[in-house]
Amino acid sequence: MSNARTARFSRRGLLAAGGALGLGALVTACGGEDSKDGGSESTAAAQSGPWSFKDDRGKTVKLDKAPANIVAFTGVAAALYDYGVSVKGVFGPTKTQDGKPDVQAGDMDISKVTILGNTWDQFNVEKYAALAPDVLISTMFDDAGTLWYVPEASKDKIAKLAPSVGVSVYDRQITAPLQRMWELAESLGGDMKSAKAADAKKRFEEASERLRKAAKAHPDIKVMAGSASQELFYVSGTNLSIDLEYFKALGVNFVEPPEKAKAQGGGWFESLSWENVDKYKADIIMMDDRSSAIQPADITEATWKKLPAVKAGQVISRSAEPILSYDKCVPLVENLAKAIETAKKVS
Repeated sequence: MSNARTARFSRRGLLAAGGALGLGALVTACGGEDSKDGGSESTAAAQSGPWSFKDDRGKTVKLDKAPANIVAFTGVAAALYDYGVSVKGVFGPTKTQDGKPDVQAGDMDISKVTILGNTWDQFNVEKYAALAPDVLISTMFDDAGTLWYVPEASKDKIAKLAPSVGVSVYDRQITAPLQRMWELAESLGGDMKSAKAADAKKRFEEASERLRKAAKAHPDIKVMAGSASQELFYVSGTNLSIDLEYFKALGVNFVEPPEKAKAQGGGWFESLSWENVDKYKADIIMMDDRSSAIQPADITEATWKKLPAVKAGQVISRSAEPILSYDKCVPLVENLAKAIETAKKVS
């Protein structure tokens, strides 16, 4: 993650090498304050008639018809795309410096969407208004209803232009937001009965069972979730992150920094100097694949190169902000299962 972002989170007592907490917007959404159980109240799968959806803040957005002009956080837009739902605008990491799609853009054709902001704290409100948005959709990395990548400085202006939907990715297993995104896509007209959607869901279940069996067969294999910046190496605990909580529930043996060590990271991660990167013993290292993090091939620190897992070639990628479609989550589970199945005990 970027150094600027790290400093900001530390000051705010927030989080995030392993998942990340936004400083975005509380929303004045259309609709009422329903119970916080997050049930779906969609009524427009056929794209006709009134539309409503109750999000994970318990807020129900109600419109005369299903939204046509959708604006979403990039990762959310990528998930909706997999279900056949298109968006008009996106915000969040969408395009890399060389103009290629960011990893969080998934299979979207980024030339066909309006990019309102590509980096943290960047959101062009004028462009947003010009899109005549019907709804804004983002994830939430806290329990306060904070919309991810909606800037604090402009959240009120943004909130006045359209209602919003928030999908929680905080302190739960990945299966919960996957189901919520499925329900949201269905309400927006996605073809959830297609062979593609059904196959992806089945493959996810099969991959999960494979990981469960791998973890059970190799309980001694220790896995560490990390993220790299120039100055620091972040070790993520399993609590709060949707992927790690799920993998742990399937039996994966993770390195767990003590709560005291994670305090400055808002309970999400422990920050280590590169001199201390060998503090924890691990057989497999999962590394943050976001563009804000330094990738393993670009890490030049000698202490990193001396780690047993690195020397053994047992470093795999980790999507710290998974695209919440079953299709995109299958390889995340399969890659970890394969790594555990084939890992040598080196710690």
